[in-house]
Amino acid sequence: MSLDFGPAVALSCRECGTRYPLGPSFACLECFGPLEAAYSFGNVTRADIESGPANIWRYRSLLPVPVDVASKPNMNPGWTKLVKAGNLGRALGIKSLYVKDDSGNPTHSFKDRVVAIAVEAARNFGFHTLSCSSTGNLAGAVTAAAARAGLDACVFIPADLEQAKIAMARVFGGKLIGIDGTYDEVNRFCSELIGDPLGDKWGFVNVNLRPYYAEGSKTLAYEIAEQLGWKLPEQIVIPIASGSQLTKIDKGFKELIQLGLVEDSPYKVFGAQALGCSPVSAAYKAGHDVVQPVKPDTIAKSLAIGNPADGPYVLDIARRTGGAVEDVTDAEIVAAIKLLASTEGIFAETAGGVTVGVLKKLVETGQLDPEAETVVLNTGDGLKTLDAVTDVTPTAVIRPSLDAFRATV
Repeated sequence: MSLDFGPAVALSCRECGTRYPLGPSFACLECFGPLEAAYSFGNVTRADIESGPANIWRYRSLLPVPVDVASKPNMNPGWTKLVKAGNLGRALGIKSLYVKDDSGNPTHSFKDRVVAIAVEAARNFGFHTLSCSSTGNLAGAVTAAAARAGLDACVFIPADLEQAKIAMARVFGGKLIGIDGTYDEVNRFCSELIGDPLGDKWGFVNVNLRPYYAEGSKTLAYEIAEQLGWKLPEQIVIPIASGSQLTKIDKGFKELIQLGLVEDSPYKVFGAQALGCSPVSAAYKAGHDVVQPVKPDTIAKSLAIGNPADGPYVLDIARRTGGAVEDVTDAEIVAAIKLLASTEGIFAETAGGVTVGVLKKLVETGQLDPEAETVVLNTGDGLKTLDAVTDVTPTAVIRPSLDAFRATV
């Protein structure tokens, strides 16, 4: 089989550095550490990138994809808005604030980015079925991408997910299997299925295709830097589920520095969790290097991973960059969703409520510099988590007359 992963040349263990040939592997045979894509980048210039399409394929020379990736059937996500959030900044007392709004992706979450890379890996390996364990957004992104790519799909979710996310995952076709358990239990089941004949020729985007899939999150870093005028933000607030998004954004920033595409300037990375599923935040505050698993209990179901695989790496990055990991209550999440909507016209899902809520808390506790340029991520659309704002009702209900309106006003 001839494989084409563009500039990616191997898989490398993040712990011990052992290298392996490119393949559907995700764990090191020497130390069981996670594998990630390793590259041999050529001469990449700003002009090369800027001449590319208005989606993640403008960065194809930095991703494990073939050079002709843009010509293949894919969802073509990315190049979402970086919103100058002056109103929200004034409300929070932050001088220069931006919202990276990834709700504009094809299935309305950042998961379209990572799945797009996984689809190309699945094609490379000759897989016929695309699968995943999901807290909601990923399931929809996988079934949509599979439909577009002409692949079968079978995705697995906790059975108690938000109805909107269940509907989105099912409407694109394929099979949607609800499991009576937490996300961590769903993920363990998928790991078992990989070794069974039932899972033969299946690409589990966040398991056996994870080293490729995870690289899609780097495109958030690339876009933010380019949209800021080819510079790094001084501070960034990122939600934590598995922690992979945060670690890959940091990797993306470092690659831009390495290639001379941005100036090597300091940046602080802040992680955001819901209090009802905050194992990384708890470890950070306790000064621990090990993340103790928890059983999730929060409205932020897309972040409800009680045993986050990249948790220790998140701790390293937050400490290395001078950032922090913080958490907020469900009530604070709802208040933050409403604050973002009423100041910037952006309706975030609960994960966005977590990042904005944590941003507010970081300012109030003095952990974040209000004078520094700051980016906060919104990773999904609020229409997917309407249950979080069921207390929103009409301002008033009146008879259709001017007198009734005058009396109400």
